[in-house]
Amino acid sequence: MRPVVRTVLGDVPAAELGVCDAHDHLFMRSPRLPGQELDDAEAAGEELRAFRALGGQAVVQWTPRGMGRRRADLAALASATGAHVVAATGLHQAVHYAREYLERDRDRLAELFVRDLTEGPVRAGLVKVAGGFHGLDEHARHVMAAAAQAHHATGAAVAVHLELGTGALEVLDLLCGELDVPPGRVVLGHLNRFPDLRAPLRAAREGAFLAFDGPSRAHHATDWRLFDALTALAGAGHADRVLLGGDTTTAAARSSADGPGMPYLLRRLRPALAAELGEDFTQQVFVANPARAFAADWQPETSTGGAVGHLRAVRGWSRSSPRP
Repeated sequence: MRPVVRTVLGDVPAAELGVCDAHDHLFMRSPRLPGQELDDAEAAGEELRAFRALGGQAVVQWTPRGMGRRRADLAALASATGAHVVAATGLHQAVHYAREYLERDRDRLAELFVRDLTEGPVRAGLVKVAGGFHGLDEHARHVMAAAAQAHHATGAAVAVHLELGTGALEVLDLLCGELDVPPGRVVLGHLNRFPDLRAPLRAAREGAFLAFDGPSRAHHATDWRLFDALTALAGAGHADRVLLGGDTTTAAARSSADGPGMPYLLRRLRPALAAELGEDFTQQVFVANPARAFAADWQPETSTGGAVGHLRAVRGWSRSSPRP
């Protein structure tokens, strides 16, 4: 079987994914962002159509469980615009949820993730998890252990929110070193928010994908250090590890509200990258790399019953929980 990307409208051959915003949000809500919820379907559609008008063909939404991901609306928008939209399962940091929500599902996270990845009519195509600032708390380690189980049951990629761009090596030590997720199935997000290139260079050498996202985000080194980071990675032979995304997380950041939004990637960033690093680099990071990062050899048969059955069979696996 050839790798395919699991979108909200079904599986798509990796070669057909096209120009991709590799990390963004069409819908999202959190108590950490009161009044800035992304919950307007009309505004989401306007943003997606603006991205499509500039040649965008795919968007990977990293909104996980319990944060208003609205999979049915994602499917409706994908159908209306012709865009490939990938949804996420997983969990964010604990601060984004009520304690009752986390306690209710704590002991069955892996099974819930697998069901999201394998059960229709709208399936997720990746698992989103999150680290902390320069480290991993107990919640992060527990969720990442469940994400690793879901990966082993399905083949799905694991995408990681790095708080202010930190903790990348701790994440790789856990996911890849302890939990046996191949580095090539891990996508590390927000690396451009922490302007120390040593961690991205090591992560790239180990084979992880690196998502540089959130252009023009205030008070972060997202734009002014971006080209330095990409030039260093390309020069070290790691252009094949780079992904780019808008990471629109508030209503004010949408292009319709005079923010950069999704269109910024193609209207401003893509031509600047082509001028600085060449068309081949631009084609690689917007087309070839996302196709490889998010496509999977989905475990046959990736029906809910088959994948959950596999998951239950490995419940006793010695690496199924992180070390204390």
